[in-house]
Amino acid sequence: MNPAGNRLARQIAFLVEIDRLKGVLRRSYPFDAERRENSAEHSWHVAMAAMMLAEHADAEIDRERVTRMLLVHDVVEIDAGDVPVYDVAAREKKAEEERRAAARIFGLLPEDLAAELRDLWEEFEAQETAEARFAKAVDRLVPVLHNAFGGGRTWQDLGVVEAQVREVNSVIAHASESLWRYVSETLDEAVATGLLPGVRDE
Repeated sequence: MNPAGNRLARQIAFLVEIDRLKGVLRRSYPFDAERRENSAEHSWHVAMAAMMLAEHADAEIDRERVTRMLLVHDVVEIDAGDVPVYDVAAREKKAEEERRAAARIFGLLPEDLAAELRDLWEEFEAQETAEARFAKAVDRLVPVLHNAFGGGRTWQDLGVVEAQVREVNSVIAHASESLWRYVSETLDEAVATGLLPGVRDE
C-alpha cells in the first residue's frame, strides 16, 4: 500500500476503534432517561459545554484547544473503563492502566496525529495549563448538572453526601470563579430539596 493509503488506513482504524467508547457506561444518567450515559456521549456533552462556557474562564484560554482536549480525554476508557469520580482509591490505581491505553489507542494513528492527540490527553491529565484546568472544570460541571436537573440519581446510587460532592468538584474553582459559584449555589439547592444529603446517615 502506498504511504498515503497507509495513512488513511491508520486514520480509519482509529475511528473504528474509538467507536467502542459508545459501549463504555458511566454512572451518570442523561436528562429524562432511565439508562446510563456512555463515555462518548459524555465527551460530546463536555466539549459542547466548553464551547458554550469558555467566556467564564478566569484566565484567557484557547477554546478550540479545550474542546479538542475534551473530545479525547476519555478515549482511554475503551481499555480502562470508567471509575466513579468519588472512588478516589480506584481512580489512583487506574492511572497506569490509562497510560497503557493511551499508548495503544493513540498509537493506531500516524505518528504526527498520535503525538498531537496524546499531547492533548497528557495536558488534560497534568492540569498545568489554563486550558486543561478549564477542561477539567466543565468535565466536572456536566455530571453535577445531570444530578441537579435529573433527580440526583447518581448521587443517590453511590450514596454520596454534600461534602464529598463539594470536595470532588472544587477543582472547578481553579478555572472559573463564576462556574464554581453556580455549582455551589446549585448544591445548596440540592441539599435544601433533598436531592443530596447534607450529612451521612448513621
